[in-house]
Formats: sequence, C-alpha cells, structure tokens
Amino acid sequence: MNLQTLFQDFNPSKFIVHSSLLVFTALFALRLDDSIDWSYWTVFSPIWFWKFMVICGATVGSYVWWRYPHFRLEGEAYVHYKAMLISLALHLILLMFELLVCDKLQTGRHLWILVFIPLIFISIVSIAVCIWAVKHDRSFELELFCAVNMLQFIFLSLRLDGFTSWSWEVVFVPLWIVLCLSLVGVLYTIIFAGILLRTPQVNAEQRRSWFNSALAYTFLVVPILVFQVLLTNKLDGDINMTYTGIVTPLFVSFTTLILMSFSAKGGNKWWFGIRKDFSQFLLSIFPFLQEYANIAYSSGRTSENSDRESNENSPKEKGHKKSELNKPVVPVISIDMPD
Repeated sequence: MNLQTLFQDFNPSKFIVHSSLLVFTALFALRLDDSIDWSYWTVFSPIWFWKFMVICGATVGSYVWWRYPHFRLEGEAYVHYKAMLISLALHLILLMFELLVCDKLQTGRHLWILVFIPLIFISIVSIAVCIWAVKHDRSFELELFCAVNMLQFIFLSLRLDGFTSWSWEVVFVPLWIVLCLSLVGVLYTIIFAGILLRTPQVNAEQRRSWFNSALAYTFLVVPILVFQVLLTNKLDGDINMTYTGIVTPLFVSFTTLILMSFSAKGGNKWWFGIRKDFSQFLLSIFPFLQEYANIAYSSGRTSENSDRESNENSPKEKGHKKSELNKPVVPVISIDMPD
C-alpha cells in the first residue's frame, strides 16, 4: 500500500460529513443521558463545523471561478460549479433547520412543525435536484435521503407536537419502508457477490469489488435497523436503556461510511477552488509527500513467507539443474550417411 493509492479515490467531503455526524451523535446521546451538561449550541458544534466548511469551500470556489475565467473551460467546470451552488443552497436551508432545532431544544419556544418546515421544503426541492443530478451524472446522497423521507419528517413533527397520539412504531412507518427496501438491496448484493465468487470467468478484481460492497452495505444498513428498533422501543417505553447504548450501532454505520469515503470516487472539484483530485492537490501542496507516495509498504509476515518459499525452492531448483546437466545430449535431427 502506498500514499497515492490510499488517497487517489478519497472523497474529503464525505469524510467531513460522516465524521461530523459521528461526533455529533455521540455528544447528543451523552446530552440526552445527562452525562454532560453542555448547552445544545455546544453539542451541535460538529454540525456547525460541517456547515462552516461548506460555506468556506463554496466561497473560495466562487472566488476562483470569477477571478480566473479561463478555469471555466476545464472539462465539466460548469456542471461542477452548478452542483456546488445547488449543494450550498441545500446546506443553507439545512442549516436553518438545525438552528431551529437547537433553539427549540435549548428554549422550547417553537412548535416542532415550524422547526421542520425547512426540512420539508428541502425534501420537495430535492426531488428536482435528484433529477438534475441523474441527467448530469452527479452524486445525490443527501438529496435522495431528504426526498424519500419527506413523509417521515411530517409524521415526526406532528408526533412531537402532540397533534397525534400514535405509537412510535407507527410514526416510523415511512422509515421502516425505506429500511426494508435497503435490506432487499443488501441481500441482492450479497447473493450477487456470492455468485461471482463461484464464477471462474470473473476476474479477481471484480470479485473483490463486489465482496467489499456487500460487506460495506451490510455493516451500513443492519446497524441502522438495529438502532431504529432500539429507539422505537425506547420511545414507546418498552425497554429501559440509555441513549448512548441505543446509538452504539450507529457508530458502526458511521465508521463504515468513513472507511468508504476512502474509496468513494468523484466529488466536486470546485470546493475551495481545488479543480483537481484530492490526492493531486495534496501532493502539490506538500511536495515532500511525493517521496513517500512512491514507497510501498508490506507486512513483515508476507516478506518472511516469501523468503521462506524462495529458500525452500532454491535446493529444488539446484537439484533440477544438476539433473538436467547429467542428461545425455540427443541430436534433434539425425543425418544418415550414405554407404
């Protein structure tokens, strides 16, 4: 493994988002359990960091876009820049929702239905954004999540305000449907990966790719389902469990997403005006890393095994060479002499 191979498919945007959500989930669970006495504005600090990076990245990218017009001719620069602006707009609306949530938890002076209005608006807009992203071959994970959970956001706001007295199992029905569909996709991936492993015509790289995908999706979806079951039982009063224990399965999912960000190709190249892959940008900013990027590392056990195999094979090769030397030489073509 070398540095260039590690970072050539690295997606820094997803890494920041998933890392921030991981830290926020831990802090929020500790706050709900009264293990820490921080204000919610402090608990939401990972979310503020995420939004700060988005705003700074879009600001610097826009400055580079208008300051250097000739950069706009590079490949799909217009598509990347439009995607960055759309993402910035959605994140600003999402920031409004997060500010309202934090203020509601801290002061309790708003109705939850008012708090969820920005999120419901994002869900409606995300449908059009998903269509645009499909046409231009762009990623749309956040937009898809908001679009498919629009009904869930409405149910949550109504239940939190007390307009409905449904049990939480009923409130989470839209999410149960999404999770069931996700499980079907995971089962399909596992079955297909198993078929490829037993198919000799498929090369090893494709087998490894599908196996890693099946493993990653399993560790992503199953912990979320476990968390959802625990949370529903906790809110309905069926189990007596701390929120820290309930969100523990989410740590597995977030860790999986963080690891997947190292192999998530793509990403918008106009954040912070980078205009290139993150690995190339990293090596251009820190030239001394180019020396280490060309160094490959292997485990000592592998090298010992290779040395042992070479030592074991060397006597055999020597004996084989000696036996070949002792063989009689026979002419390939025999010429008969005339009488």
